[in-house]
Amino acid sequence: MTAKKPTSEEAAQRIAKAIMDSISKVPSTLEPPSALPKERARMLASTAALQASALAGTLALPPGPAGLLTILPELFGVWRIQAQMVADIAGAFDKAGTLSREQMLYCLFKHSAAQAVRDLVLRVGERVMIRHAGVRVIQRVAAAIGVKVTQRAIAKSVARWLPVVGAVGVAGYAYYDTAQVATTAIAFFEREIEVEES
Repeated sequence: MTAKKPTSEEAAQRIAKAIMDSISKVPSTLEPPSALPKERARMLASTAALQASALAGTLALPPGPAGLLTILPELFGVWRIQAQMVADIAGAFDKAGTLSREQMLYCLFKHSAAQAVRDLVLRVGERVMIRHAGVRVIQRVAAAIGVKVTQRAIAKSVARWLPVVGAVGVAGYAYYDTAQVATTAIAFFEREIEVEES
């Protein structure tokens, strides 16, 4: 008896659950506040992008069905690197103490699922207002992101059939994606942040 292939809806639910698990505990950071936070954040971003690229490229090396089994571990590994980078960037801007799961979701997924995270953050001039979101709202946002990520993962799965070329493409995308997360985090943390009272 062969195992049933998961549907895209089941995959999206699995990814949404992984997103919830990954943001349930915001990473801590040892990054001290910097006198030049933007420059330090760029250095942190470069290091994280290289780490994400190496991880994704390595996991994309196995060809065919074995390569398909590495898609979810690759996503989760890259998210873990990106989440730590966001926490470190917050530390460089002296805002690690107030880093929340809403801010983490926004920084990690704004560039790829802007519609899903638009209700978490409101930009008011030079400030950003963080809306405290309950568990149901976070679950809804994670589900919407899960659908977007699943669509991208399905598109990327073609690369798993091309051993070396596919691994290079996957690594390049992980580098680009991490750079986009860093750009969002830098733009976010350089502003004054206010938390909306619930």
